[in-house]
Amino acid sequence: MMVIDRRKALLFGSATALRLLLFFAFPSLPDLLTGRVEISTPVTSFKRLQEGLFLYTHNVSPYDGGVFHQAPLLLSLFALIPSSLFSPLTSLLYIALDLLCTNALIQIAESREAGSSRLFTSPRKELKWDSIAIGAAYLFNPFTIATCIGRPISVFTNCAILHAIAKAVSGKPMSSILALGLASYLSLYPILLLPPLILLCYDRQARDKKETPPISTFAIKYTSLFFATKVWFLYISNILTGGSWEFISSTYSVQLLLPDLTPNMGLWWYFFIEIFDSFREFFLGIFWLHLGGYVGGLCIRIRRQPLFIITTLLGIFAIFKPYPSLSDTSLYFAMLPLYRHLFPLMRYTFFALATILYATLLGPAFYYLWIYAGSGNANFFYAITLVWSLGLSEIVADSLFAVLRDEWEVERPEMKGKDVRQI
Repeated sequence: MMVIDRRKALLFGSATALRLLLFFAFPSLPDLLTGRVEISTPVTSFKRLQEGLFLYTHNVSPYDGGVFHQAPLLLSLFALIPSSLFSPLTSLLYIALDLLCTNALIQIAESREAGSSRLFTSPRKELKWDSIAIGAAYLFNPFTIATCIGRPISVFTNCAILHAIAKAVSGKPMSSILALGLASYLSLYPILLLPPLILLCYDRQARDKKETPPISTFAIKYTSLFFATKVWFLYISNILTGGSWEFISSTYSVQLLLPDLTPNMGLWWYFFIEIFDSFREFFLGIFWLHLGGYVGGLCIRIRRQPLFIITTLLGIFAIFKPYPSLSDTSLYFAMLPLYRHLFPLMRYTFFALATILYATLLGPAFYYLWIYAGSGNANFFYAITLVWSLGLSEIVADSLFAVLRDEWEVERPEMKGKDVRQI
C-alpha cells in the first residue's frame, strides 16, 4: 500500500510541476489557449466568466447582456479570489481540479467495475491497466493539459461527473446523485447520465447488500433526490442574484435553443447558421431528440454494464452536444482506459487515432486560414470538425462493437476468436 501511495504522490507531484511550469514560465500561454475555440465555448469561456465577474462585483447583473451563460455559484466562488492574486490562484484552482478528477478516476479503476459488474464478468477482466497508469494517462493527456491551461468552466462539470461515478462504484448512491445534481446545475447535458448512474448505484448496492429494494423504488427515490438537489442549487442561485430568476434563461436556455452560434468543435453551429429560421425549432427538437435517444437504447441493450453506458454517453456528448470542446473529449478518453480488456476486440483503432491526430493538427490551421488569413471560409473549419467527429465516432462505435462481442463470446464460448459477418 505504501508503494501505491508513493506512486500516486509522484504522479500528482510531476503533473502539478508540469502545469505550474506552463502557467508561470509561459505567462502568455493561458490567455492564448483561453481564446481558442477548441477549448472555450460560449457557455464555458473563462474570458466571459471574467467579464461577468467584473459586472457582478460592481453590482451589475451579468445576465442582462445575453453574453454571460454560466452558473451564479461560479460567480460567487471566483468573487472570493482577491483581484491582486486572481491569475495565480485560479491557476492553482484548476490544477487542484485536475488532481481531484484523477483521484476520482483512480477510485473508479480500483473498484474493478469495468471488468466485473454485478450482472456480467468479462473473461478478459485480468487484462487491465494499473489505476495509477490510468490516472497518468489522464493527467498527461495533451487535451487535459491544454484544457487546464485554458481554464474553461467545463472542468468543474467534469470533476463533478467523475466524483458522481466514483461515489456510485463505492456504494454511496446519495453522494453520487448529489454530485450529478451539481454537474447538471453547472451544465445541462449531465442530466442524461441519470438513468445509467442509477443503474450503477443499484447494482453496487445490490452486490454489497443481501436485501435491496425493487429497482423501481430505488429509481424513484434517487430521481427525486436528484431533482431536489437541482431545485436547491437553483434556489441558492436565486438568492445570490438578488431574487432574480433571469439566470435560468441565460444559463440553460442558451444550451437548449442555441442562440449563440460562435464556431466550436461541434456539429450544430454551422448547420443552424445555414438553416432557414422557419425550420429552426423543428431541427432543434430533432438534434436534442437524437442526443437523448441514445440513453434509453444503451440502458436496455447494455444493461449489464452500466459503467460502460456512462462511458459511451460521455463519448456521444463529446460529439453531439451543442457546445463541445477538448474538455469533453479528455473526459471520454479518461474513461476509455478502464476498458483495456476490450482493446484487442476493437478493429479500427489505428484509423480512428490517425483521424483524430489529423484533425488535431489541421484544425487550428484551418481556423487560422478562415479567421486571420482570410484565404478560406467557414467550410474550411467545419470540414475539419467533421473529420474530428468522425474519429470520435469511430472510437465510440468500435468500443460498442467490442463490448457486445465480449458479451456474445460469454454467451457462446464456441465462437471465441471467430470472425463475425453480417448476413
